[in-house]
Formats: sequence, C-alpha cells, structure tokens
Amino acid sequence: MKQDSVRSAAYAVDCEDYVHVVEFSPFDSGEACSLIAYGGNNYVVVGTCRFQEEDAEVEGIQYKMLRTFHHGIRVDAIAWSPETRLNSLPPQIRFCTAAADRKLRLFTSDLQEKNEYKIFDGHSDYINDLVFAPKEGQVIASVGDDHTCRVWDLEGNQKAYFVLHSPGVSVCWHPEEAFKLMVAEKNGTIRFYDLTTQQAILSLESGQMPLMSADWCLKNTFRIGAVAGNDWLIWDIRSRYPQDKRPVHADRAKLFRWSRVNENLFATTGYPGKMSSQLLVHHSGHPQPILIGSAAVGSGLTWHRTLPLCAVGGDHKIFFWITEMKIPPQLNTMENPTPNG
Repeated sequence: MKQDSVRSAAYAVDCEDYVHVVEFSPFDSGEACSLIAYGGNNYVVVGTCRFQEEDAEVEGIQYKMLRTFHHGIRVDAIAWSPETRLNSLPPQIRFCTAAADRKLRLFTSDLQEKNEYKIFDGHSDYINDLVFAPKEGQVIASVGDDHTCRVWDLEGNQKAYFVLHSPGVSVCWHPEEAFKLMVAEKNGTIRFYDLTTQQAILSLESGQMPLMSADWCLKNTFRIGAVAGNDWLIWDIRSRYPQDKRPVHADRAKLFRWSRVNENLFATTGYPGKMSSQLLVHHSGHPQPILIGSAAVGSGLTWHRTLPLCAVGGDHKIFFWITEMKIPPQLNTMENPTPNG
C-alpha cells in the first residue's frame, strides 16, 4: 500500500497565534466532542472538535473555541489533566504547560469566573515534556535539558527527582501502569522508573543518537516507539534492543506518537525544512508510510482519542489528517501482562 503523493490536510482550523504545540485530550471529557489545546508565543487556547467521521450531522469539522488563556511566553509543551470535565457543574478545565522560561504553569478554569494558575519552579534548563498521572491526575512528571525528571504535586512541591545521563526528551505514564514512569533521554536510552521505590527497573537502548522523542503505546503496554536520527524504532520491552526500525526522515526525525486506537498505527514528523514539515503515518504491517502529509512550518503532533486522526500545528493554523484505511482486527484481545524489571 505505497503512497508517494503528499496528501494535504483533510481539515484545518484558523488559530489566534503561531502554533508551537497542539494536544488532544487523551481523557474522556464527559461530552461527545474532543478537547484540544494549542500553545503559541503568548497564549494557550482550549477548544472542542467534532468530526464528520464520528457524527453524520457534522460537515467536515466543527470547532468551537472555549477560552484563551494568556501565557505571556512561548509554550513548549502542554499536558491535559484527567480531572478535566465538560459535563460537570461547573465544568473544569485543567492542564499544565512547560514554557521557554523553564517553568511549569498549572491552569485551572471553570470557563466562567474561576481562572487560576500556579507556577512550578525547579528546572534549570528547558523543559521538553510533561505528563499528568493518568488515573487521578494528582501529580505531574516533567523532563528537561537539565538532565532531570521531576515529579510534582499540584501545589508545585517536588515529590520525586531522578538524575538522568543526558537531556530528558519524553516522559510517559500509562493508565495500566500507574506506578511506572517511562523517561526517554537524548543519548538513546529509555528507562522505566518504579515510583514506589524510586529506582530504575528497566532500560531500552536505541543504539543511536540523538533520540528526540518516544512514546508508550496505549493499546499495548509492551510497545515503545521512538525517533532517533533519521529513523523510527519500535521495542517490545521484553527485549532491550529495537525489534524494528526504519529510516524515514531525510531531514532528521522530530516527534513520535502512537495512535490511541490501534497498536500498529503511529505517526512521525521531521524537522521543518525551508518550506514545510513532513508528517508520516505508519502502520507496522506496511513497509512504506501509509500517509504522507505536509504542513507549512509544522510543529507539534497529537492523535485523537477515538479516531485514527492526527493533528499538527502550523502558522496560525492546526491541520488534521484522517487515516483512511481498514484497521486490522486486534489479534490479541487479552489484557497485556504488566512489564516488570
């Protein structure tokens, strides 16, 4: 199923700012629409999306902006809290950002009068990624260029601190693995930490540098994916070294994200070239990318919670691509055993 032609985005949304990062909420908001947040040079904007693929009454995309949050500085990363609910009275929006001033900001809003934020100070260099604990959302983990992974409570107190061997590029928390944290480092190593003992219990090696991004597969706890150099790599965590890898981006790969609906579907992006950034969607059963997309100076990469649809930010726009392919039935519907050291 080789596709050489570059596909333009299925949908696009106009934005108030240059989009540095975009994130669909991975959690059920209590309503049919999906929450999406994007960060620019000064703002975070939170909105909802509904697509014709999930609702026949929608033509293409239905986007509604809920609130603009003044940020005052470039947004480098956004993480959603599982405590965010649109169907509560009043509704609650909660997310955390990493900013160019090396601080985290925790925002809480009821979309009416209550709009609060707290600043978490501790990282001594740029913060590259952050994530909420996926069940209760009472702690946040972050990684940065200061060679640390830090775990914070919602008051900004540090609850755990891990010294890394190189800059931390990605941090992941799996809902089925509440006491394990995955941390990926630029030197090519991915480690799992036991949050109870605060010890490293497992490590994976890419064998190449720089590793720029990694992700833990939602649908299969054994699968880890990453991009390093020009390649994507996939591990089964029962083996230290990748079970599969392929060169994909001539201009070096930047981001890796698993689909949230299929354990064989993932996307990668390259660094922006002179004109555009390349988005590639891959299926582990196909030797070639199943979708090639292009976005003007694109940044960020996120998958929809229930559709095989991903989004990339751009210059005052968010672009959406839908993967039009028959998804093979899951071969193994049994619960995956938990990884351990």
